[in-house]
Amino acid sequence: MCPDRLVLEHVTSRWGVLILIELLDRPRRFGELRRAVGRIAHVSEKMLTQTLQTLERDGLVHRDAKPVIPPRVDYSLTGLGREAAVQVRALAEWTQGRMGEVETARRAYDEARAQKSRASS
Repeated sequence: MCPDRLVLEHVTSRWGVLILIELLDRPRRFGELRRAVGRIAHVSEKMLTQTLQTLERDGLVHRDAKPVIPPRVDYSLTGLGREAAVQVRALAEWTQGRMGEVETARRAYDEARAQKSRASS
């Protein structure tokens, strides 16, 4: 797989999109991020951790572990991550704004397929 496609896959993955959008507002602790993403869809701790590590490896997310008790870890976007998050959020907003048209197109498609199926029976 081409390296750029792999990064695109990371950025546009189910959890990658949600993490980037949530971190665009402000840095968050792990628990905050899990709750914020969890309002939209259930994410396991393991999957959230893996996605954060992948985004950190790609240079999109910064992990700041503070040497305090109890341990405190904050996640924020890097400059590169902020650029990606702005693009992802724009796509998410476009999708939300166009759902009526998408649903109309889906109904028309399903109707046409059902009519074609009835005609060939």
